[in-house]
Amino acid sequence: MITAAIIVAAGRGTRAGGDMPKQWRMLAGRMVAEHTVVRFQHHVSIDQIIMVLPADDMARAADFPGVTCVPGGDTRDASVLAGLNALSETHAPDAVLIHDVARPCVSDQVISDVIAALATSPGAAPALAVTDALWRGKNDTVTGTQDRNGLYRAQTPQGFRFDAILTAHRAHPGNAADDVEVARHAGLSVTIVAGDEANLKITTPADFARAEKLLRGQMDIRVGQGYDVHAFEQGDHVILCGVNVPHDKALKGHSDADVGMHALTDALYGALADGDIGQHFPPSEAQWKGAASDIFLRHAVSRATERGYAIANVDVTLICEQPKIGPHAPAMRQALADIMGIDLGRVSVKATTSEQLGFTGRKEGIAAMAVATLVQA
Repeated sequence: MITAAIIVAAGRGTRAGGDMPKQWRMLAGRMVAEHTVVRFQHHVSIDQIIMVLPADDMARAADFPGVTCVPGGDTRDASVLAGLNALSETHAPDAVLIHDVARPCVSDQVISDVIAALATSPGAAPALAVTDALWRGKNDTVTGTQDRNGLYRAQTPQGFRFDAILTAHRAHPGNAADDVEVARHAGLSVTIVAGDEANLKITTPADFARAEKLLRGQMDIRVGQGYDVHAFEQGDHVILCGVNVPHDKALKGHSDADVGMHALTDALYGALADGDIGQHFPPSEAQWKGAASDIFLRHAVSRATERGYAIANVDVTLICEQPKIGPHAPAMRQALADIMGIDLGRVSVKATTSEQLGFTGRKEGIAAMAVATLVQA
C-alpha cells in the first residue's frame, strides 16, 4: 500500500503566543514544523509527504528538502483539500494520513497503528478516551455535568483511503472540525485506534514547555569507539592528539601517524555508523601521504554536524611505555578541543601502560582507544 502524509501547516497559531506562527518557532533545537516533518520522513511506511503552507510562507519550502509544499486556503479543510488535490495531480497514493503540524511529538507507533487499521477500514484516527469528569458551565460557574461514556479526545494523524477522502472533501460544505467529520459526513466509517498522551497539540504557551520536555527526553544519543595502532620507526618525535612530543623514535604511518587522533576520528565515524578513516581517506591515495590527522578529525566532526549531532564528550586513552604522556596531556586536550570546536571540559586524554606485555610493553609502538558521545542537537 502506497501511503502519503499531508502535514497541515497553513494556520497562524496566534493562541500559542510569540512573535511568529507556532510552526516556525524553535522547539528543542528545531522549528516545530521540522520536528513534525522528521517524524514522517523517518517512518518506514510513508512514501511521500505534502506540506501545506500559508501562501506567503512558500519560501519556507526550501527548509524541507524532499517534501512537496503547496499553498493552503483560508480554513483548515480548504488547506487539506489543497494537499489532496496536489497528490491527485501526481501519483495518487492508496492511503493518506492527514496530520496537524502542531503535533510534533507523534510517535511511530501511532502512525503505524493508523496505517494498519486502513487495511480493513476506509478511515482510522487516534483518540484517547475521556477519563475526567465533565462539566457544563457558564460565566465560570458549573451549570451541570456531562456523561463521559463513549467520549474521546481526537488526535492526528487521521488516515483514509485516498480516493474516498478526496471525494469526501470535494463534496463537503466546509468548516469541519477535522477530517473525521468530513469523512463521516460522506458516510465513511472511521476506526478508533489508541492515541498517545505525548501526542499533544501545541495551542498555548504552556504547551511549548511540555513539548520541549517530551522532545528533549527523546533525544538521539550515539556512542562510538575507535582503536588504532602504529609501530615505531626512526625519528626524533611522535605526534599524539595534535601535539609534537619529543622521543627517540617516530610513529610509522601513511599520514602523520597520530594514533590518538585516528582512534578518536574512528570513534566519531562509529557513532554515526559512517565507516572509518580508511573508507573516507584511503591510504592507497597519494594525496594523504604525510597528511596532518586534524584533516580527518575535522571531517568526522563536520559529518556529525551535518546530521544534527553535537559532541557531548570524548575520551582518548594512549597505551605505551614511552614517551611519558602526562606532561603533554593538557596540551593534547586543548588541541583536540580546538579542532572539534568544543569546550575543554568535554575532552579527556589519559594514558596507561600494558605492564610490559605485548608490542606496547616491548616498546614497539603505541596503541590508542577512544570513545565519543554524540547528542542530537
